[in-house]
Formats: sequence, structure tokens, C-alpha cells
Amino acid sequence: MQPKSKIMAEGGENFRDFLLQMLQMRTAFRQCLQRTLKREDIHVTFEMLQVLHCLWHQPGATQQALAERTLKSKASLSSLMNTLEKRGYVERRAELSDRRNKRVFLSPEGERIWRKILPILNGLYARFEERFGPDLLCSMSSNLMRMHDELEKM
Repeated sequence: MQPKSKIMAEGGENFRDFLLQMLQMRTAFRQCLQRTLKREDIHVTFEMLQVLHCLWHQPGATQQALAERTLKSKASLSSLMNTLEKRGYVERRAELSDRRNKRVFLSPEGERIWRKILPILNGLYARFEERFGPDLLCSMSSNLMRMHDELEKM
């Protein structure tokens, strides 16, 4: 009988390594982004940034939609929304048809901070594209979409 570690290491090792690299890259990107924003004296977490991004592109989203788009639980998103509201970045408004449902919008302060963040993000993305080239990034993106589609089928 083979040791458990040997059994675990057989088959799919390349895919496991690939997944680990993706997770490490995501963490490194988050840290890079946090350092970049901090240098610009912008004190917004990665999670806050995700919500601001969603609301910029989809004003009036429900908290449920935001939870789905940011891959957050309702509980963690609710806490995050409270923080964003306290900072004056978002406003929650009740729907006229059902006052229990709330729509979330960027406040004027939220729009101001997003407009300050956007060129920083675009500059960071442009630097990465310059270093790796658009062809490589397009190819990698295409391959990731193929992998995603295969995982969805399994």
C-alpha cells in the first residue's frame, strides 16, 4: 500500500500547481494594489474596491447582486456595506414598490473616490500589459476561459 502523500501527489499535479500559482498571483495582485493605493493616500480595502467597481458599472444594484458579483457572503457584504456607508461612499435606498428591498448607489463622495482610484487602477493594468504584452495576456485569458468552461461542464 502506498503512503497517503504519494497517492495524493499522483495525477493532476500540474493542475494543482497551476491553481496554487493562480491563488498566489491573486494574493500578490491584491497586495500590490493595496500598496499602490496606500502610496496615493487612499485607504480602501480590496473588498471595498470590488463593491465600488460594481456600483460604478451597475448603479442601484441590490446587496444580493453585489454579493454574487463580489463572491461574498451576505453577512460579510452587509458588514462591508455598513463600513462603506459610514465612510460616506454609498447610499442605500428603499425601492418604491417594496421598501424592504434596498438598492445601493455610490454617493457623491463614493464617485469622487472612485474617480481618484480609476486612473491608478488603469495605470497599474497598463504597466502589467506593457511588461507581459497584450498577446500573452489575451492567450492566458482565453485559456482561463476554456478551463472555466470545462470545470462548469464537469
